[in-house]
Amino acid sequence: MEQNLLREGQARPRGLPDLNMEKCETYRRQLDGKKAQDAVAWALKEFGPGQVALASSLGAEDQVLTEMIASVDKSAKIFTLDTGRLFQQTYDVMQLSVERYGITYELYGPDPEELAALVKSHGPNLFYQSVELRKACCDVRKTRPLKKALNGLKAWICGLRRDQAVTRAAVDAISWDDDHGLYKICPLFDWTEEAVWAYIRERKVPYNTLHDIGFRSIGCAPCTRAVGPGEDVRAGRWWWESPDKKECGLHRPHPKVG
Repeated sequence: MEQNLLREGQARPRGLPDLNMEKCETYRRQLDGKKAQDAVAWALKEFGPGQVALASSLGAEDQVLTEMIASVDKSAKIFTLDTGRLFQQTYDVMQLSVERYGITYELYGPDPEELAALVKSHGPNLFYQSVELRKACCDVRKTRPLKKALNGLKAWICGLRRDQAVTRAAVDAISWDDDHGLYKICPLFDWTEEAVWAYIRERKVPYNTLHDIGFRSIGCAPCTRAVGPGEDVRAGRWWWESPDKKECGLHRPHPKVG
């Protein structure tokens, strides 16, 4: 099911409620031309702090959004998916953010029984064996916990940018997330990586120190490495797979629309 926001003349996917689509189009017009900071403030006001949440992986983009959210409402809902395989540096930046902004994080992790069954069947490093097993690991550690985190919300905010990957080239400011039945807001959709880091430096935003040694996109430790000169921003994620498969299931590819 396509999650992207439809343009004029684009056929509506079957099963997508007209009311949601029409409302999403109204929201898109309201966000058109707004700066990222204003889009964040709009989302918190439109949906209310209890009905919208930032999904933070503690990466550079999510740290920018955390700073923006904290400047509006420190009590706003922020959650992260604790897969059990994160880098220590990721927990470090979480602690720094709590201390810096006076915020709290809600953590969602894999179901212990599901995880135990997966490891029993395929071993702890199953993700290296095949794309299918890697996705199965992501499903247990990320996708299913995400569904729990989003339960009861009207919208979620995330740090997707169009130039991060070929699978994200058509990300928009807001879209209808048909998989989870809520709106998906990406305030940094048109930002460059340079703009993200300029904001971090200017505002002295806490960030993951792995970025200082060549990690441009950070996920689970076994599936993330530093990237070399000339490699794209997500080259260090699941580097043994082709670029068009490098999503974990949290974000389906956004097809381009005319």
